[in-house]
Amino acid sequence: MNDLKFKYKIGVSGAEQIDHCSEGAAEKAREVGRQIAKHDAALFTGACWGMPYEAVLGTKEAEGFSVGVSPAMSEKDHYEQFKMPKDNFDLIFYTGYGFSARNVWLMRMTDAVIFICGRMGTLNEFTICFEDDRLIGVLEGTGGSTDMIREIVQRVNKGPGRIVYESDPEKLVKKLCLEIDKEKKEMKTYFEVQKHLKGRKL
Repeated sequence: MNDLKFKYKIGVSGAEQIDHCSEGAAEKAREVGRQIAKHDAALFTGACWGMPYEAVLGTKEAEGFSVGVSPAMSEKDHYEQFKMPKDNFDLIFYTGYGFSARNVWLMRMTDAVIFICGRMGTLNEFTICFEDDRLIGVLEGTGGSTDMIREIVQRVNKGPGRIVYESDPEKLVKKLCLEIDKEKKEMKTYFEVQKHLKGRKL
């Protein structure tokens, strides 16, 4: 994947502090990263430690491409002020907008986002995706706010969203890629129809 042409752009959101997460959640996050690389996808994270970084490590183990989207305004601030990692990223964007605005950037740069054991920040990123009607993957059984998502969606009475629930990392990534393929096919058909209609003589 060294030509920087990827079939998918998949984000991973999760807790930076992981002591509250379910047993085995970190390894599942790493497997998500491996599967993202195996599906010819670029991984996008918030360039932080914890569950997102476990996914980064998995992606690099599978020789994939990792993109970080940092809340810091520079590499120096990223490392010294925010205490975030610099290694194992092929590219880091320094937004300079802090966490909340960075979250919006990160969620909108992807085709889909996978949520793994989270806290409040992860829940914030989920609500951004849900309100934007974006494709979401929930790795259930990993703990924290992520395991509350199914109930939250049921209680808020705004419809089911575009959410894939799965406890197996390999199955989750595969299902999301199939959904992305379906959406891209529908979009291509739509634009072909519009192009045809514009070419018709009225």
